[in-house]
Order: sequence, then C-alpha cells, then structure tokens
Amino acid sequence: MCIPPNITHPYLHCFHSPHTMEASTGLFTGTDNSNELVAIQGHDEPKPVKNLDGQLCEICGDSVGLTVDGDLFVACEECGFPVCRPCYEYERREGTQVCPQCHTRYKRIKGSPRVEGDEDEDDVDDIEHEFKMEEEKYKLMHREMLQGKMSSGYDDENAKSTLVDGELPISSYSVGEPGGAKLDNKERIHDWKLHQGNNLIETDASDDPEKNMKDETRQPLSRKVAIPSGKLSPYRMMVVARLIILILFFQYRIFHPVSDAIGLWFASVICEIWLALSWLVDQLPKWFPIDRETYLDRLSTRFEPENKPKMLSSIDVFVTTVDPIKEPPLVTANTVLSILALDYPADKISCYVSDDGASMLTFEALQETAEFARKWVPFCKKFSVEPRAPEKYFSEKIDFLKDKLQPTYVKERRTMKREYEEFKVRINALVANSIRVPAEGWIMKDETPWPGNNTNDHPGMIQILLAHSGGHEGNELPCLVYMSREKRPVFQHHGKAGAMNALLRVSAVLSNSPFVLNLDCNHYVNNSKVVREAMCFFMDIQLGNSIGFVQFPQRFDSLDRNDRYANKNTVLFDIYMRCLDGIQGPVYAGSGCIFRRKALYGFDPPKASKRQRLVQVHSKQDENGEDASVTGTDEDNKQLLKSERNLESKFGKSALFMNSSLTEEGGIDPSSGQAALLKEAIHVMSCSYEDRTLWGYEVGLNYGSIASDILTSFKIHTRGWRSIYCMPKRPAFRGTAPINLTDRLNQVLRWAVGALEILFSRHCPLWYGFNEGRLKGLQRIAYINSAVYPFSSVPLLIYCLIPAICLLTDKFIVSSVGTLGGIIFISLFISILSSAILEVRWSGVSLEEWWRNQQFWVIGSVSAHLFAIIQGLMTAFSKFNTNFSVVSKAPDDDGEFNELYTIKWTALLIPPTTIIIINIIGIVAGFTDAMNSGEHSWGALLGKLFFSLWVIVHMYPFLKGLMGRQNRTPTLIVIWSVLLASIFSLVWVRVDPFVLKTKGPDVKQCGISC
Repeated sequence: MCIPPNITHPYLHCFHSPHTMEASTGLFTGTDNSNELVAIQGHDEPKPVKNLDGQLCEICGDSVGLTVDGDLFVACEECGFPVCRPCYEYERREGTQVCPQCHTRYKRIKGSPRVEGDEDEDDVDDIEHEFKMEEEKYKLMHREMLQGKMSSGYDDENAKSTLVDGELPISSYSVGEPGGAKLDNKERIHDWKLHQGNNLIETDASDDPEKNMKDETRQPLSRKVAIPSGKLSPYRMMVVARLIILILFFQYRIFHPVSDAIGLWFASVICEIWLALSWLVDQLPKWFPIDRETYLDRLSTRFEPENKPKMLSSIDVFVTTVDPIKEPPLVTANTVLSILALDYPADKISCYVSDDGASMLTFEALQETAEFARKWVPFCKKFSVEPRAPEKYFSEKIDFLKDKLQPTYVKERRTMKREYEEFKVRINALVANSIRVPAEGWIMKDETPWPGNNTNDHPGMIQILLAHSGGHEGNELPCLVYMSREKRPVFQHHGKAGAMNALLRVSAVLSNSPFVLNLDCNHYVNNSKVVREAMCFFMDIQLGNSIGFVQFPQRFDSLDRNDRYANKNTVLFDIYMRCLDGIQGPVYAGSGCIFRRKALYGFDPPKASKRQRLVQVHSKQDENGEDASVTGTDEDNKQLLKSERNLESKFGKSALFMNSSLTEEGGIDPSSGQAALLKEAIHVMSCSYEDRTLWGYEVGLNYGSIASDILTSFKIHTRGWRSIYCMPKRPAFRGTAPINLTDRLNQVLRWAVGALEILFSRHCPLWYGFNEGRLKGLQRIAYINSAVYPFSSVPLLIYCLIPAICLLTDKFIVSSVGTLGGIIFISLFISILSSAILEVRWSGVSLEEWWRNQQFWVIGSVSAHLFAIIQGLMTAFSKFNTNFSVVSKAPDDDGEFNELYTIKWTALLIPPTTIIIINIIGIVAGFTDAMNSGEHSWGALLGKLFFSLWVIVHMYPFLKGLMGRQNRTPTLIVIWSVLLASIFSLVWVRVDPFVLKTKGPDVKQCGISC
C-alpha cells in the first residue's frame, strides 16, 4: 500500500500505466518551460498486450468449436474468418447476416435454423432429410417422451444432440428397418419440434450449464420500451386536434380585425403567430418518446466470468471545480468519495479532479479525502450501502437496517459515522484557516510557496493522491489524481470547456480509458451501478459502436417542497430528453454524461456498410490477467487515417497523445517508457498546447459559446453518432441547484446567451452539417429550437402588457365574439388544457411540476431571455465578451431555505416587476371605469380581466419571491418598477396609439346635434 506523504516538492508527476499507478511522493508542478522534466521516479515498463490467435472466436474469444459432423466450424467459406457457432447464429438472427471481415452474406450451415433470406439459397434442408424414421419406432419414442421416460431423447452411444442458441436441437440419430412404413415428412418434423425439442431443451440446461450460460451471453444488454399506445395515442391525437384548432383560430383572428384598435389587434396577432410557431417547433421532436431498460445481470455474466479477469471497459471520471467558496470543499469531497466507491472494478476507474482556481484549500481537502476513502470505500462495498456520498448517507431518515444481514453492520456503521464526523471537522478547519490569505501567499507544509498563489498566472500542477494499489488486499481503490492546468495572462482559457479538454489530454497520456464520465463537483453518485448501466449500451455487440455518449437525468437535493422556481427541470429531463432519445438521442446536459472518448476526438462512427474487423467495445484479458488490447480497425485503415489527416494540426504536437488517439480500446502505448509519459503529461496540460490545433473546434468540448455542452453534442450528432438517455429506477446522480431567485435568473440568462451565441456562429443549426446529411430532420429541429427560443421573449413580453393596455384604454384585441368565434376560443382553451394533461399522463410528470415549468418559462422569458437577446446581439456584432459566473453550490445546511427568501439586486428583476404593477394598475382602472359606465360594461370587462389575471398567475412565484419571508423588497427595485409603470400608464392613456383616430369637424364648435 502506497500512502502519499505531505507535500514536499513543487514538481510535476504522472503515472505510467492505467493499472500500475503509484501514489506520488509530493505535489509536482511544471516550470516556465513546460516541456522540462524536473524529477523522474523509478518505473516499470508496461506489459505488452497479447493478441488472440489460433482457433478462437474473434468476437467473444471462445473456442470456435466443431460442426455436427465433428469438423472444425467455419462460418464464412470465403475468407475463413474465425467465428464460433453462437456468434454466427446471433449474427444471422439479430445482426446484418454478413461476415465482419469480407462482408459476404453468411450461408446456412448444416444444423443451423433457417432465417429470413435463406429461401433464396439452393441448398437442401438437412433437417427434413436427416430424420428418416419408421412409423413404429417414431411412435414408440413419442409415447416414451410423453410418459416422461426419456431424459435426453436418445442413448449417448447412438445419438448426438446439439442445442443451437435456444433453437431446435439438431440430432444426427438415424433409425430404421427395411420395409417399415414412413410418416408424412412435414407432420413428423412438426411433432418432433413440438415434443422432442422441448424435452431436449430442459435436459440440456441441466446436463450442460456452461452451454446454457453461453446462450445467455448472446442476449441483448438493453432494449427499448415503447410508451403504451393507450397513453401516447390520445396525446398525439390531441396535438393534431390542437393544430387544426389553431389554424381555425388564426383564420378567425385575421379575418375579423378590430376596427377601433387596429394597432392593438395587429400586435396581438403577430405575437400569437410567433408563439404558435414556437409551440409547433417545440412539439415536433416530441412525437417519438421511448424508455429504455438495461440488463445488468447479463452484463456481469458476459464480462465478469467467475475465476477469470474482469473484461469490463475502464473509465476516466472528470470532476471540475473553480471556486472553493461557492463550491465548498466538503461538497467536492462527497462527490469524489461517491466516485471512488462505485460498484465497478477498482482497477478500471481513474478519477481526475481539475482545480481551475489553483486553490490550496481544494488540494488539502482532497488529501484528507484520499485518506478517508481508505476507510469509506471498503465499508460501502462490504455492506452495499446507497447512496455512497457519506453526507447524504448519514443524513437520510430511513431504516438503514433494511436488507442488512451482517451482524457487524451496526457497529461498523457507528464507527464509520464517527470517522466521517472527524473528517468533516478537519475539512471545516481547513476552510476556517483559508479565510485570511497571508500577505506573502500560501505556504505548504515544507515551507515551499504554493505554486497557485496567483490564480491567473501559475504553472500546471498534478499529484496522484491514490493509486490502484493504494488499498488493502481485497479492498483495492481507484486512482485519484489532483491537477490544475497551467494558466498565463496572455492566453484564453475557455472556462469549463478548456478545463475538460485539459483533462482529456492528461488522462489520455496517463490512463487513456475508452470512456469518460463528466461530473460537476456538486453532483454526487446516487446509484453506484451507474457505470454498469451505461456499459449495457456501450458494450453491446450490435449497437454499442454507434453510441457517442449516454446522458443521465439530473436530480437535485435541497429544493423547497413546491420547487418554486422550477429547479427540477422535469419537463426537460422527463419529457423532452425521452422524446429526443426516440430520434437520434438527447443533448449533453453539462454533467452526468458518459462519453466515448473517440466521439470527443472528432472521429466519425463506424459505418454499417464497412464494418470493423472486431465489434467488441471492451478490453479483453486472457486467463493470466494480461491485457489483450483489441484494435477496431485494420492496420491499413490506420495508415489511411494517418495519411488523410494531419494529426499534428488536429491534436497538437504530442506523439504519445496522437498514438493514444488511434488505439480503439484505450490503454497506454507499450513502447512508451515512463520518462516519455511524464514529459507528455507536462506538455499537454500547458496553456500553449492548443495553439494552432483543432482543440475546442473539432476536438474535445467546443469553444465559442457559454453553452458548450449543447454545441458539443450538436457537433457529435452531426458526425453521425447517436446518444442514449438512461433513466435507471434509482437516480444516477443528485446535486444542488440555486434556490435563490437572482441566482436562478442568472443561470437562465447564461443558458440563453449561450444559445444565441450558437445561433449567430458558424455552427448555426439552421444550416450547419447539411452537406453530411447525418443529422436527422427532427433532431435538427430540436437543435434549432434550443438556439432560437430566447426570441420568444419579445412577443411574450408584449402579450403580457396587452391585457393592461386593454384595461387602461377600454379597448380589446378581439371584436364582438359570435357563436362561431366562441366555439373556436373555447375549443382552443380545452385543447391546450387537454394536451397538457395527456402529456403529463404519458410522461409521469405531475401536473404541479408541469405548471411550475410553465410559470417559470414566462418569468424567465420576460426577464433573463430579454436581456440575453441584448447581450447576445452585442456579442455577435461587437467585441463584447460574456463572462462565466459560477453559481453558488453550497447546500442549505440549516434546512430553513434562507437562500430562497434572499433578494439580491439585479436588473433582471425590473421587467417582471414592472409587468405585475402595470397589470395591477390596469385591473384597478378597469374596475373603476366599469363602475362609472354602468352594468353594460361589465361583460366586456370580464374578458380583459381574464387575460390580465392570466399574466399575474404566471408571475405568482416571482411575486412571492420578490416579497421575501418578511415581505421586504429592495427599495431600488420598487422605485424603478413603480416609476416605469406610472410613466408608461400615463403616457399610454395620453397618446392612446392603438385606437383608430377619426377625422372630422368638432361637433361642439359647429353646433351639430347628433
């Protein structure tokens, strides 16, 4: 066991093999010359991988086996590509029915069941000609089988039966005596299949369990689950009905103008048309929602055989953090601990924590976390506890004794809780000591200055806090690495996207796992089997190669019971994402996503017409435990790839990194020594590495937008990859969300600005990727909607002001409504309500959650989206840069939701407040005018009041948050809102611009009596 001591020297360190990492003897950092090696420790050369040769199946690694005649089984007569019978049968029944190497269609082999397409071949059906039995012998056997006297159908000396992948057992037994009458061929075969086949299947499972297990490994690891038609079909019908009613509605509105308020009528019709188109664009991708189901037991059976090395793919986990004040170290520590305790082979996990703030507090907290992990991880795996974030586990008010059978559990849980409380005290002490920054900067324990004292100008730092061999025997720990990329003032660092790309390069040099998991520091693992859930898709033989990433829904803790500001985003995660999964896949949501590394590198998915030589997506191992690296392309394809692309201009000047990008199954290049790996680790994390490369443009996470997650997934989908939305019964990840109104509006503002940056860039989804034709039409519409949705704020803002204008001017946007008009208006209202109810019915979202999303959509549109349009236009047509501000991710420790009632000044609060005040003034003015005008004016007032109350009801969460717990609102907000509302109301009444002005003589002056 290697325990990292205290910090001693500021040098850079890296490890040399994904499974032979050793904990470093201190913190290591680069110098001004990023390529200079300061210290190199002893190392072992990686073991060369061993390829599978001989008569082994090139798909599953099992023996090819023999035919029913005892000859060597040959699946393809053209090229002789070695494939075993189960893989051959599976490919014919479920796959493309062609050889993976020469792409020749598989012909039916003696003893194999027929599949679609075999009728075109001229071969003779051996099943019908192998069983030439006489009637008496067949009847005797038939009677014995029905009486249960035969266990296997035939004697071992005279017969040999073969069970092919759960299909009809094929027997080479032959009986007959001359002169016997024969049964009709078809009838005999039918009866034989019905009786003898079933009997043989039962006995085969008991006589040969290994063969039955092999048959189980051919089953799919996941499947699509369609939404019940009884729930989905009424919803689709109502959407169509709503569209038809909208057409009738606009026909009525356009052909029935309001003559005495033509301007008001015209503005309302334009707004209604825009909002209707926005609804239609949002609705089209929702046509094909699906669910998915995974089979974790099949994954274990196939890739975790007993008494053999694990064959699951390795994974690198990235955790990003910036500010230890807004992202407390205890929150980050819980996330890291939940990752290290994943229910996955420890030697397959490497966790990288990127500290973009170069904070000594974060580094020391991670050191304490590594020490506590030596106790926490074995406890979690021993007792299978959930969740595996200790803060959440010990704070849950549940029966922790449920399903716990070990008698020592209570005692060890009590001990572990005490250990965690002591761990929290140590972390809190570090936080308290970090409040006052010394004048000379932070000093490490060996009196060496902390290299990150200047957060904007510091070298790269890295330390291995845990190695794979860091635990006790039988309690191995995953690898834990702390790193902080180099920063210099003259370079652009691109926020989180830049940190993620640095993690991609460093991890490629150090461990190079084929899959990477991205988590924010406040999103802990709530389901320890989450990686296995994703591997059910990635490691599927037939579909895995085309999957670029698997996205999980985001769930949140510490929210108020009513979710006032729709922080759960249930409409996005429980409705919209599931609908996209039925097209080409969900978008990347910024966290909780497992990527295929090659998809992030900008490679295209394998084409179905040009299948790779191997279709496995997992790393194989032989019985001795040695890695067997599997390349997915032939050497000729690799040479072609090198000749077609300038890898240096794409990936940068790193030979080791370029070589790692060409390995299909990941792993470290065996020809590289530790010195070379150490040098490249220093080099690839330097801030100048990305100069004159395609990093951030075609490789890694994309730059150019705050919403780099949406842009990255868009680029991946345009290359032809598909994504998967995985919703396990136990939520995969949980985190914290901003419950403060100001923080929530700033978060929405950042998303909207990022969307507009994509719209005004060269990656605009309106036209980008059309030449390739790999992005499906409905998927493109979904991306267009994600880019243009902020523009709906303008018509929505106008529509929220129109009710107040109508009340102040005593005009209305609709002329006198007749019978036809009344039917259309009522039908439209019913269709809107019905489609909402049917949508929540098939999706499982509660009506309250759906309504909260609708309310905050209006609030965000008239505030954050409106400012985003201004900021986005300034960014697109000027050199104005948008800054990324980290939202506070500290949990609400006191449980009283103090942040929920805190009002922080921001200009985003002014437009919604103004709208509320204007509508309140309009309601008061309307009632006053109705009382002065008589009873005949009350009917017209009701329609105006309905629309005005519609606005106020949608604004209710904002109004409630604005008042605060003590009904106190910042004076500045009140003054500005009242002032703007008063000026607007007075000017409007005076000008009355939407009322038609009539010209003619003044009747009072001319004396005309009307």
